[in-house]
Amino acid sequence: MLKWLWLSVLVFALDQLSKQIVDASMRLYETIPLLPVFQLTYLRNQGAAFSFLSEAGGWQRWFFIALSASATLLITYWLKHMDRRKTWEAAAWALVLGGAVGNLLDRIVYGYVIDFLDVFYGDWHWPAFNVADSAITVGIGMLLIDSFRGRANA
Repeated sequence: MLKWLWLSVLVFALDQLSKQIVDASMRLYETIPLLPVFQLTYLRNQGAAFSFLSEAGGWQRWFFIALSASATLLITYWLKHMDRRKTWEAAAWALVLGGAVGNLLDRIVYGYVIDFLDVFYGDWHWPAFNVADSAITVGIGMLLIDSFRGRANA
């Protein structure tokens, strides 16, 4: 099922391109309103999802690099050995892989992940995220749906 790596490469390319555009055209913490509930806000996240461990003192960079690199290897191995009939699952893992590699590169090169997609309502803000995070979330959602479909068909 390595034929699905094109999807990982697409996610990676869109993620890196969007981050480069934000980095080149916006100042850190700058906000560009787009919709009543959505804006671009340039942030640098040294932690993980929801800025988890972002203030941990620097060791978390290496921890998340090791975790992402391990996940990348495991997912690639899993895709290589997956049953060819499992196209939904392969696509889901390909999305997760592309997102993981996108954020991994940020951590290696910058020491942080560039986030810029900002969803909010009033004063409440969902933690800012990026294309890689979106792909990971969609991929995990697809895997959850697949697991429930598998139970229903059993």
